[in-house]
Amino acid sequence: MNKAYKYRLYPDPEQKNLINKTFGCVRFVYNKMLANRKEIYEQFKDDKEALKAQKYLLPADFKKEFEWLKEVDSLALANAQLNLQTAYKNFFRDKIIGFPKFKSKHHSRKSYTTNNQGGTIRLVDNKTIRLPKLKDVRIKLHRQMPLQAAIKSATISKTPTGKYYIAILVEYETKIKPVTPKPETVLGLDYSSKSLFVDSQANNADYPKFYRKAEEKLRKAQRKLSKRKKEGKNREKQRRKVAKLHEKVANQRKDFLHKLSRQIANVYTAIAIEELNMRGMAQSLNLAKSTNDNGFGMLKTFLTYKLAEQGKQLVVIDKWFPSSKKCSFCGNENKELTLADRAWTCSHCGAELDRDINAAINIKNEGCRILNIA
Repeated sequence: MNKAYKYRLYPDPEQKNLINKTFGCVRFVYNKMLANRKEIYEQFKDDKEALKAQKYLLPADFKKEFEWLKEVDSLALANAQLNLQTAYKNFFRDKIIGFPKFKSKHHSRKSYTTNNQGGTIRLVDNKTIRLPKLKDVRIKLHRQMPLQAAIKSATISKTPTGKYYIAILVEYETKIKPVTPKPETVLGLDYSSKSLFVDSQANNADYPKFYRKAEEKLRKAQRKLSKRKKEGKNREKQRRKVAKLHEKVANQRKDFLHKLSRQIANVYTAIAIEELNMRGMAQSLNLAKSTNDNGFGMLKTFLTYKLAEQGKQLVVIDKWFPSSKKCSFCGNENKELTLADRAWTCSHCGAELDRDINAAINIKNEGCRILNIA
């Protein structure tokens, strides 16, 4: 099994300087290679065979002209090439994704990935990690990695508040016994903009709405930021204050979702959930703040790997499945149901139904059908 473990880094000033320089070099090489691919694509986009035959520039091709690229980790530049190749393939796989975009110095995520080659990445002790070019860097090892785990790669990143983190990807052997789900241990989750979700047992997540609580502080802080002079020291100070507020909200959300997903994964053997386009939902229904604050997609990601680690399953239901319109008692479909109807009565069996609870039960039943359990 492959799994990443994220820790806080505490580099010294010299190491910080080299990390920041690596961020810049990775971004520079990525943009140079992208410009080369974009130029070739514009020239040969009408001839697929000619486009496939073209050779693109690689990181090594830029080192001759830009000597300072040799100062940073070469594997970081090689991984930038792999990232661009992935983005380029995704564009040809689905044109809706769009052509890869250039990375910005101020707005793009600051990170780079390096690989472990013959022990170039290793834990020296519980307080230090050895990294290519950086040598020994202080680390907060707040949890242990699996015994006999082999380090594959490491991704160093920097947050907008100036904190440094490392995500260590390890590979280790584990024996996972598949768990056979039973109908009574399957849970259906229906998305709710108010409470994150409603489950098939009529419970809701009661999400605390961290962003909404911090909105007034954010509004005042961002108003001050907008009035600061660009490229001034006071603007940078205020930018950090805004970033800290956003970081706190993100950490609160992540902490809540981690604990919630762990509770669910430990109790149930299978979770049924709908495949939803959260971005489209936020834009079309004018629910962007609530949808983004809930982090339903993040919850789904957490549930996926936490269930898999225990041999359990996450069942994804097709987004066109009529979970809300279908009566969970008799199966009759109410095609006239609208989003404004929070409760309705089945015209076939006369059952009085709560929209969200009924949808969660239908999602659970569909999940049981897919799992082929009665």
